[in-house]
Amino acid sequence: MTDEEMARVQKYLRDKFGNQEISLRERPQADGSVEVYLGEEFVGVIYKDDEEGDVSYDFNMSILEFDLPDMPGAGG
Repeated sequence: MTDEEMARVQKYLRDKFGNQEISLRERPQADGSVEVYLGEEFVGVIYKDDEEGDVSYDFNMSILEFDLPDMPGAGG
């Protein structure tokens, strides 16, 4: 992903979620993706998909079960 693409996607995410703490960082080991951070916390990866000229950016965020809060009255 180019620097311009990273800047555009970062601005989109900041505007969409109303949070200026979102930042994108290069992944030297993976050319078509970048890491997404909220402040200093890693939250996911964005993959660039360029299929026959139709470009999209897919945000993948894994949420580990042990990171979820307990909910009062919830079974399980």
